[in-house]
Amino acid sequence: MSFLSKIRKAMGKCLSSRPATPPMAPMGVCLYVLDRYVVIDNGIMKLTLSKPEGIVTGVQYNGVDNLMEILNKEDNRGYWDLVWSEPGGPGIFDVIKGTDFEVILEDENQVEVSFTRRWDPSLKGTIVPLNIDKRFIVLRGSSGFYTYSIYEHLEGWPDFNMAETRVAFKLRKDNFRFHYMAVGNDRQRIMPMPDDRMAGRCQQLAYPEAVLLTNPIYPDLTGEVDDKYQYSCDNKDNKIHGWISFDPPIGFWQITPSDEFRTGGPTKQNLTSHVGPTTLAMFFSAHYSGDDLVPKFRNGESWKKVFGPVFMYLNSTWGETDPHILWEDANLQMKTEVECWPYAFPLSEDFQKAEERGSITGRLLVCDRYIDEQDLYASSAYIGLALPGEVGSWQRECKGYQFWTRAEANGFFSIKNIHTGYYNLYAWVPGFIGDYMYDTTIAIMSGTSIDLGDLVYRPPRDGPTLWEIGYPDRSAAEFYVPDPKPDYVNRLYLNHPDRFRQYGLWERYADLYPDSDLVYTVGVSDFTKDWFFAQVTRRNDQNSYSPTTWQIKFKLDYVNQTETYMLRVAIASATLSEMQVRFNDSKAEPPHFSTGLIGRDNSIARHGIHGLYWLYNIVVQNSLLIEGENTIFLTQARSSSPFQGIMYDYIRLEEPWKSSSRKGIFP
Repeated sequence: MSFLSKIRKAMGKCLSSRPATPPMAPMGVCLYVLDRYVVIDNGIMKLTLSKPEGIVTGVQYNGVDNLMEILNKEDNRGYWDLVWSEPGGPGIFDVIKGTDFEVILEDENQVEVSFTRRWDPSLKGTIVPLNIDKRFIVLRGSSGFYTYSIYEHLEGWPDFNMAETRVAFKLRKDNFRFHYMAVGNDRQRIMPMPDDRMAGRCQQLAYPEAVLLTNPIYPDLTGEVDDKYQYSCDNKDNKIHGWISFDPPIGFWQITPSDEFRTGGPTKQNLTSHVGPTTLAMFFSAHYSGDDLVPKFRNGESWKKVFGPVFMYLNSTWGETDPHILWEDANLQMKTEVECWPYAFPLSEDFQKAEERGSITGRLLVCDRYIDEQDLYASSAYIGLALPGEVGSWQRECKGYQFWTRAEANGFFSIKNIHTGYYNLYAWVPGFIGDYMYDTTIAIMSGTSIDLGDLVYRPPRDGPTLWEIGYPDRSAAEFYVPDPKPDYVNRLYLNHPDRFRQYGLWERYADLYPDSDLVYTVGVSDFTKDWFFAQVTRRNDQNSYSPTTWQIKFKLDYVNQTETYMLRVAIASATLSEMQVRFNDSKAEPPHFSTGLIGRDNSIARHGIHGLYWLYNIVVQNSLLIEGENTIFLTQARSSSPFQGIMYDYIRLEEPWKSSSRKGIFP
């Protein structure tokens, strides 16, 4: 029987009556400090760490001597890492290895150990100028272990950039070990093997992360694309992911109970798990944002931040099993971890406990008199605290903590367990363009509870809507996302809500529009069918690329000769792009409006339906419009790559309010 056949057989046996975790062992937590290793054993699992480096070299569980990939070197199994650079210098990948070891707590209920690496001027240029304290915690009766870290840059230390930091785990792939991956309820599948990405078994595609499986170990995967970016996830949805082994049935799960230590807010996308089998806890990254989310430390500024704790959860059952049992149990554990946040047990004084934190409440309303004469509830608004800045700066903020929630249907919101400090309150509301900011700095002190009362967001608006394209939600998902070419399919995403995660969709534009570019007619076209999800470049026969110009056609029965009109263009993503806008003259030079060069999201290549959000409010002189047929020309002018392009979120043309025939409604 083939490997896949055995897995299918196992998946067909639903053993939901069997426990998903082994019974609690009666023993307490035991710590063994050896010459080269530290071993922590609570009777359920045994964690082995190198000493003094603090690398996870082994995890023993449920009769398996090591869940980590034993074929890898010990420093390539479970580790914290970062990518840093001196200003203007190349990126340096650093697996963080401690130089000193300390037992923080050892008793029968908890063991916490610390592996530190300290910086001094003699190390300038060789390692990142940070003091780093990596910690691991094992609790009595807990089926897994926690890890967190404190990074510190002291005043006067050298300048540097940090493009990425994370925790990575490389799991065993032999026999029936970790071949089934789950990153969501509807994003689970049997994965290719790492060897399938090597020469002779795959075809390299447009960039190194993407390959076409031509001769995989398991033939049923032939013809599929493998690309780690197809499994990315927004921070707000990225609380659990991991792997399942079938023989014996074991789950290895990475649980992140809070987003507070991640950067870029709730909609920042990050990697999760991918072929390896690898699972990641991402804290900093420039993915789907570019350099805007690379923290840059200058002029010797001081900085300290706690990342984590995150929880590596292990579960199991007896015999062949449906993987969903382990996934469902892991989800229940994730909810428990979220409810317990902030944890009471980490012993670093830099990790604030619940009683040391504060909270904030209020209600957000929306005032748009062209929609309703009364203020509207900001239903489902994203509301959060981030370091003081400007309107919308939260999505590029990358040094402090952020705390986000969703407003209730009536606009009420509550944010609890906020780290002490100074913040602005930020918000954005699905269905409305732009960003809200409560520009009074809010001081969160230990034990404080602040009620802001009613807050009112007035989204950008100069007059009534003449027409609109899309829905303002900072995503291009509502537009037309084509099927992939048959040769470039990931079967997980066939007939899937996240169909935009298929490889090569940028190439479909030229297939659908072989001779001319997209033309959208207001009142006739349907943006769900007739507006391609990304304005990409056009490939020429000579393997070069050309700009594309899209047209929006609309009629005006009347043009106000004394007032200006307003075109609102909200962009969900941009990659080395330039949007040029022209009204009724496709050759106008200079264009009537240009963004200039914007964006490094790379969301087109990395299968993300959004990146950073951009909003342009373009004043349209009445002389540019005519009574009758009008055309707006949208040109994406940069064209040296297939991945340059724009994803639109929403476009709206507003007439001057004095032109409106609506009575009793005023701005």
